[in-house]
Amino acid sequence: MSDVSKKVSLGTCFSIASVWFGSHAGGGFASGNQATQYFVQYGWYAPIMAALAMILLGFVLREVMIMANTTGYSSYKEVFAHLFAPYTKLEILFEIYFYVIVICAVSACFAGAGELFADYGVPYMVGIVIVTILTILLVMFGANLVAKASGVMSVIILISIGIIYISGIIGRPEGIAQVYAEMPSTASPIRFIERIFNYAGFQCVVVPAIIGTSLVLKNKKACTKAATILMNAIALALSTVMLLAWYDTGADSYLATGNTAVPTLYIAQQLGVAALPICYAIALCMCFISTAVTSIYGLIPRFQQSIKVFREMDQKKSSFIIALVVSLVVMAFSTVGLTNVIKYGYNYCGYLGIIVIVIPFLTVGFKKNRKFLKEHPEYIGD
Repeated sequence: MSDVSKKVSLGTCFSIASVWFGSHAGGGFASGNQATQYFVQYGWYAPIMAALAMILLGFVLREVMIMANTTGYSSYKEVFAHLFAPYTKLEILFEIYFYVIVICAVSACFAGAGELFADYGVPYMVGIVIVTILTILLVMFGANLVAKASGVMSVIILISIGIIYISGIIGRPEGIAQVYAEMPSTASPIRFIERIFNYAGFQCVVVPAIIGTSLVLKNKKACTKAATILMNAIALALSTVMLLAWYDTGADSYLATGNTAVPTLYIAQQLGVAALPICYAIALCMCFISTAVTSIYGLIPRFQQSIKVFREMDQKKSSFIIALVVSLVVMAFSTVGLTNVIKYGYNYCGYLGIIVIVIPFLTVGFKKNRKFLKEHPEYIGD
């Protein structure tokens, strides 16, 4: 209790913000499909909508981090039980949300990898089957290796998309000018707000990771610093500016040419640097696979602990059955295509996230945190 009021270093706050950024900068973000579905199609409001969605999520995560630190809870079950108290069992709502969003996220990985294979001449369904088999094998025999390699893949993908974003903006100024001169916003005020809240809602999938890592922040001021490091807002807004320049601005735009599934790859192929789309495609495919493997691997102990038949079964056998069943379910979902997974799967998860996480933490969570801080001012921090 004696050190909760001490100043927490900016580096520590930045490391927690990086956990958030790492969760956000996955395949859906890197492909460009996610930003197109949520923001770019609505015109020049897109960068504003993107930035506001991340700022809103920052407010939510701030309350999450404060509650975790002031209660000392490192498990999302404990935090949500505290949030919904005295109404017991409501924390199961987050459990439902989490399972559904993980299935949607892994479906997006399979579908995205299938789209990548298709772009290089491999039939879409064949690509999905290949990725499914590879994922099952890696879950059973190489999950730890994938977890270690995912960090490297994330760095490569971030460098690639950083180059693509900057080059795409610099190389197409006339597209940006056209957007802001001619392209009206098609987002009504209600749609504008709904898209912001919905995006924040499905991005709340990062909450368990934030709860598990943010206890080092110790106090309110450190939590506020971590939540206001705007890496996500800047990166997402920058991506929407680049995508706007190529969205519907001529015969070679990705809307006109039908390259809406993985638009960032199409744009990379137009920039005249031969190695760039190849490096990006390889890194993106590995990013899809690593996300799928680590997500399914993370579900295995949950099912092993919660389902009686698995508790009584040999651990390796139960792990294989769970990995196989989850992969087959995900493969079935992924056949609808990356665009539909994001358009419908993420969309409905976003609505559930608004109800289960966003609104409760911005209302009940804020009130409970404020009451605790008033009674324990040492947790405010320096």
